[in-house]
Amino acid sequence: MQLLRVIPAFEGHEVVYVTINATYKADVPGEKMHIVNDATRWDRVGSALLALRILWILIRERPHAVVSTGAAPGCFAIILGRLLGARTVWLDSVANIEQMSMSGMMVRRYSKLWLTQWSHLAKDDGPEFAGKVF
Repeated sequence: MQLLRVIPAFEGHEVVYVTINATYKADVPGEKMHIVNDATRWDRVGSALLALRILWILIRERPHAVVSTGAAPGCFAIILGRLLGARTVWLDSVANIEQMSMSGMMVRRYSKLWLTQWSHLAKDDGPEFAGKVF
């Protein structure tokens, strides 16, 4: 889970994790975690269920900020979180070395802060490069 690499940035803050993989619970013992289904853009029913689950989590948790590294759950969390008034940060996956991810491109207008981990992908109109997370 790439987001685990930035945990020090969240020190002193309450963090609630949302993931598709229940085994990640072992990586953040004692932290609150929600497990959601994953879905692709071709899975309309799965995507709708995922969006509703993310919306329910956001309404229940009322986060001040939503930080995500990708894929469908992250897209829905960024978009819905922004619509509910949360600050939003998209950190594109370190795996996307040649171009921004499709998810990153989809959420760029909903992300208050849109980041890439590759300096050559940064542009004046975003994403920004502020260093790598390894």
